Amino acid sequence: MTTTAHLPDAGSYVEMTASDEQAARVRVVHAEGAGLTLSAPQAAVPPVGTPVTLRWSAAPRGRYALPCAVVGIDENRVVLRAAGTAEIEQQRLFVRGGGGERIIMRRPGWDDAHGWIRDISEHSMRAHFEGTNVVAGEELQLWIQLGSEIVDIPAVASRVAMLPQQVPPGPMSVEIVAIFATDESQARIIRRYVMRQQLLSRTRA
Repeated sequence: MTTTAHLPDAGSYVEMTASDEQAARVRVVHAEGAGLTLSAPQAAVPPVGTPVTLRWSAAPRGRYALPCAVVGIDENRVVLRAAGTAEIEQQRLFVRGGGGERIIMRRPGWDDAHGWIRDISEHSMRAHFEGTNVVAGEELQLWIQLGSEIVDIPAVASRVAMLPQQVPPGPMSVEIVAIFATDESQARIIRRYVMRQQLLSRTRA
């Protein structure tokens, strides 16, 4: 873990996870010093005194995690005080695996591109698509089938490689590495799926 005093920017959206692991997407209204004010869905407002963790993107390194305590509530406004310093949860620590899962890439003004995953983690994925053009830095929407569950995640193309299909001759294949920031519910689906696939692989070995 790398320690930093970084706080999320006012107006940005972060993930707030309470001690019972219930996660909610909330907006940062104000952040200064060790204090933060958030705007949260009414159902996600935790009681005063509840320990919570805020997480937000630190791409491409991973995501920030900041422990806090709820010190005040005003309707849907939640006032927090940092209970420590923000740390970067490194991307390499996230569980990674899978392969062959169905994925659809959506972009405004383009037809949906269908492909398959090489590997996936809570923060990134590597996938192959045929007959589509993508450039590094482009924003994508990824629809990913993981067993019986689906995650639909906004992402950014981090690396793009064009791979011509030679045997037999066919359309250009594109390998894309995409970075994304999942909320806790999406991360849990990916983590659970990958760990299940790893267990099945060991069982078959």
